Amino acid sequence: MKPNVVIVRLGELTLKGRNRHRFEKRVLQQLQPLQKDYPGIRFTLEFGRIHIELNEAPYEAAADVLDRIFGLASYSPAIRIAPLLEEIEREAIRLMQELEPEPGEEKTFKVVVKRSNKQFPHDSMELLQLVGGYVLRNTERWRVDVHHPETSLWVDIRDKDAFVFTEIIRGTGGFPLGTNGRALLLLSGGIDSPVAGWLAMRMGLELEAVHFHSYPYTSERARRKVEELARELSRFSGPMKVHMVPFTEIQVKLKEEGRENLLVICMKRAMLRIAERVAEKRKAGALITGESLGQVASQTLSSLDVIGRAAEMPVLRPLITMDKGEIVKLSHKIGTFDISIQPYEDCCTLFLPKSPSTNPGLRTVLKVESGIKELDQLIEQAVERTETSVIGLGMREEADDYF
Repeated sequence: MKPNVVIVRLGELTLKGRNRHRFEKRVLQQLQPLQKDYPGIRFTLEFGRIHIELNEAPYEAAADVLDRIFGLASYSPAIRIAPLLEEIEREAIRLMQELEPEPGEEKTFKVVVKRSNKQFPHDSMELLQLVGGYVLRNTERWRVDVHHPETSLWVDIRDKDAFVFTEIIRGTGGFPLGTNGRALLLLSGGIDSPVAGWLAMRMGLELEAVHFHSYPYTSERARRKVEELARELSRFSGPMKVHMVPFTEIQVKLKEEGRENLLVICMKRAMLRIAERVAEKRKAGALITGESLGQVASQTLSSLDVIGRAAEMPVLRPLITMDKGEIVKLSHKIGTFDISIQPYEDCCTLFLPKSPSTNPGLRTVLKVESGIKELDQLIEQAVERTETSVIGLGMREEADDYF
């Protein structure tokens, strides 16, 4: 089947309240690159759905874009025709003949009718019988099974048009990107944080990323690895700003003057303090981390509590109740896994203590931090020396002076 339209259904959450038009506008904005590549494409907005008129553009190009847009419940490649019984029967039989099994085999189907145009001369039950009977009379290897069919033939009759299709492809769900504000993702080179970023975007957050590097302890290749992860995430968000924070001096100072078992706790608290300042400059309302409860020593409940108190703005942890297997599965789905497992260490991995604390006390940590010379000054310097670039597929990366 060569569809001439794609029916895009918006998620139920986007249809509630007064924000519906804002959500619809945001989805349309994300569809604009498709129109840039294929100028003949047109978009028609109805309540709860968008029709993409392909006008000879390839359906695969539209599907590729739709698979990366958040806030969609589903979409279907379809044939748009006039709302006439003869037209519906003609397209129905053409679709079913294309899907008909080989000689000697049989498949089951059912017809599903949605008739919002109440002026159509046949009601839904009549249409089921008319279209289903027409398919049976004009094919040899289809059988009806209304309970567990292998194929469903959908007939959707609207006021001015009718649509016939056999596929409903599940969308990404969630909210359209950017409709719930902006947040700053603490992006490491590991598996977890890119997945956390994807889940945050899925719930409508527009993201910028911050990465802490420890040159010369970490290589330039480790930094490039993080940029590759940001580039992969940009497939879902468009160009992404990545803020590179020099963290070496802070780590060295913490290792020299802090307590060995609290080193990771103090490092992560310093990261949150820096990230919060960057977020404030970029007008972001929350920080996103890839922490998952109990996965490592610094992610016990007490450790997360002590770390999180370093920032005043909300710290969101989308992976908090997920196990490693679930996170890895998602990283494969969004395309970040193969990049994340490249053997280039990040700053946290290189400064791991032998016996990290799993139950730190806030008072003890605050006392240790207060005794570390120049820590506050080093944090401010790290913010000032942060470099920002724009990462995006097909884009030239440019330095951006935000600090």
